[in-house]
Amino acid sequence: MTEFETRVRQDTDEIYTRLNDEQTKRQLMAGRLNMLYRDRCAHAHTARLIEAEARMSREAWGRSMDASDLARAETQMTEFERQQGPTKGPAQPDAPEEAGSSS
Repeated sequence: MTEFETRVRQDTDEIYTRLNDEQTKRQLMAGRLNMLYRDRCAHAHTARLIEAEARMSREAWGRSMDASDLARAETQMTEFERQQGPTKGPAQPDAPEEAGSSS
């Protein structure tokens, strides 16, 4: 009978060991799940920050391109005026004719 009792004890110990292992695995998974659940607000906040940074980066790039286009246009206009001479327009009227020269 001692051999039977020894076998039963061994089997019982093995069963409890396996149950403990499974319980430990479940506890680890539950802990990870709880951590993810607690961290979801931080992850959402991080995602919003990244989206806002991407939006601001796109806006800054657009403004940079506008400033570059404006500077290029002004440079081209300056070069054109240098080559052609200043254009006469409302801001630069023709020289007035002399008042006393009507014959």
